[in-house]
Amino acid sequence: MKGKNIILGVTGSIACYKSCDIANELTKKGHKVNVIMTENGMEFVTPLTFQTLTKRKVYTGMFKEYEPSSVKHISLAKECDLFVIAPATANIIAKLASGIADDMLSSVALAYGNKPMVICPAMNTAMYENVHTQKNIELLKDNGVQFIGPKSSLLACGDVGKGSLESTDVILEKLDIILENING
Repeated sequence: MKGKNIILGVTGSIACYKSCDIANELTKKGHKVNVIMTENGMEFVTPLTFQTLTKRKVYTGMFKEYEPSSVKHISLAKECDLFVIAPATANIIAKLASGIADDMLSSVALAYGNKPMVICPAMNTAMYENVHTQKNIELLKDNGVQFIGPKSSLLACGDVGKGSLESTDVILEKLDIILENING
């Protein structure tokens, strides 16, 4: 399989440390991984970690000077074969379901259109099971977005229930299947 251009969105969850593994493994498999971090995601893991693992610039804000010759939130979306958000908080899921584009990650996602997207939720059980979150997930699924997880386990807050980011092995295995089916 020829290496693909993948966007990995990283949002504000303690599960961010697992995203480092995902970025690293996808890069080792020959994919070009462009990481976009939300402001809250950077509270858990630094952009330098992802830059070191992917050997690529990490995108953190809408108004950073990336390349004057392109509108970055549009060019990243156009070049992308697969858009993955891991971990995905209730906040980013709600933004995507509502078409809100108020940061780099949500803006690129909106510009990305209806191409293959995978969301890997990670949040407290009460947040995951909230009727609004479930409606947002169903809306995104109805629009072709694929979900991996979450799984049930002991959460960082001490609760036990559904909301933990799926294991990196499972995420990577499912992403491999999706990537094999993308032409190009």
